[in-house]
Amino acid sequence: MKPRSDASTLRVSRSSGATVAQEGRPGGLLLVVSSPSGAGKTTLCRRLVREHRGLSFSVSFTTRAPRVGEQEGVDYHFVSEEEFDAMIFRGGFAEWAHVHGRRYGTAVKTVRDALDRAGQVLFDVDYQGAEQLLSQFPAEARLAYILPPSMEVLERRLRARGTDSEEVIEQRLRKAGEELLHYNSYHYLVLNDDLERAYGELAAIYQVERARHLPGRQEFPATGDEAVALEVAQACALSRRIPLVEALIEQAGKAGQAGKAGSAAPVGQTGQAAHATSSP
Repeated sequence: MKPRSDASTLRVSRSSGATVAQEGRPGGLLLVVSSPSGAGKTTLCRRLVREHRGLSFSVSFTTRAPRVGEQEGVDYHFVSEEEFDAMIFRGGFAEWAHVHGRRYGTAVKTVRDALDRAGQVLFDVDYQGAEQLLSQFPAEARLAYILPPSMEVLERRLRARGTDSEEVIEQRLRKAGEELLHYNSYHYLVLNDDLERAYGELAAIYQVERARHLPGRQEFPATGDEAVALEVAQACALSRRIPLVEALIEQAGKAGQAGKAGSAAPVGQTGQAAHATSSP
C-alpha cells in the first residue's frame, strides 16, 4: 500500500534548522483522532483537551444509550434514530457513520464555527468519519491513529473493562482488524505501548500542527521545546511507522483465522518494529 506523503505535514530544512512549512489556510485546526476500541484513545484525548486551553472537544451525536457516568452535551449528544435521520435529511452532519451497530456524527455547525474563529478542535471519530472530514477539509484536518502494542494486548484491555459480553468483544476485535486496513488515510500513527509516552507523542503532534495553523506564521521554528516536539512528531509520521501497523494487521489476520488473538508479541518487540523506530 502506498503511504500518504508527509510533505504537507512535516518538512525539515536542510540549512539553518528544522521547520514545519505552513500550507493551506492558516487558522483553524481539526485534529482528528481514531483508534480501535480499547486502544486508549478516549483517555489520551481527554487529557490533551484538559491540558491545552486552546483546544476544544467536538461533542458527537449518537443513537446509542448513555453509559454509566456519561453526560449529555459533555460526552455525546444522545439522540433517537428519528432525530438522527432528521439531521441527515437537513444536511446537518459534516460526517456520520455506523459504528458497532450505532450511528455517530459530527454537526456541520461544530466544524464551521471552529474554522470561522480560527479555532482548534479535537474530533474523536472512527476511520469513516476521519476520511470524510479529511475529504471536506483537507487544509485544516490532521489525522492521528492510536495503535495498540499488539492484538493480544488489545484483547486484554477490552476484557479488563468488564463492560462487554464475549460476543461484543469478539466483534470489536474483528472490527479492529478491519479499521487497521485504513491506516493510509492518517498523517500520524501513535503507538500506545506506554500511556505517558503515547500522550507525549499526541501532545507533540498537536503542538506542531497548532503552530502550523497559526494565522500569519509562515513556519514553525524548531528551537528548544519546539525542536523536541517536532522530532517526536516526525517519528510518528505515517511513513516512519508503516512496519508497526502492518505487524498489527498480520496479527489480526492470524487471530481471525485461529478464532482468537493468540500469543502475538507486541509490535514494539518485533524486528520490524525495531527497524521502524530506529530509522532516520
